[in-house]
Amino acid sequence: MVWLFLFEGSLALLAIGLGWLFGIQPAADVQLTWQALAWGVAATLPMAVMLPVLVRSSWPPLRQLISQIDEVAKPLLSRLSLAELALLSILAGLGEELLFRGLLQGGLAGTIGHGWALLVSSLVFGLCHALTRTYAVLATLIGLWLGGLWLLAGNLLAPMLTHALYDFFALVYLLRLRR
Repeated sequence: MVWLFLFEGSLALLAIGLGWLFGIQPAADVQLTWQALAWGVAATLPMAVMLPVLVRSSWPPLRQLISQIDEVAKPLLSRLSLAELALLSILAGLGEELLFRGLLQGGLAGTIGHGWALLVSSLVFGLCHALTRTYAVLATLIGLWLGGLWLLAGNLLAPMLTHALYDFFALVYLLRLRR
């Protein structure tokens, strides 16, 4: 199980290392401000509201995704404590946002523009989360949401916080609260 924490944590190091290699500072836009914290919490709410709706859907692609989560993720993660789920969520929010938003989206923005950079980084984010085709599409939409949040808030801390809070909510909901 330690490998999961190491993997998520290593994404931040990967982003910083690749950033150094390509002359990009993925964490340059991270500032601890009340505004970024407020944006991060507020942007989590629509995602948290949508999760139970999607989980209860009878649409076959969503049913297949939930079955995959129950078969793959639940046995793997259900033994983790709430503190471990929180740590995993924090590492995912930090590492994935530095990699996909700070490095990829931020690095591409100067070359292809903010809109295309947002789209490309969101598609790559979705492809990297392709447990099923449906999850790839949902992750791409989440990538658009998080990348758009960064552009709107002007602070990478906002999507980092949103990502971490949502992952924690989703893990607790899917592993502990859902019947």
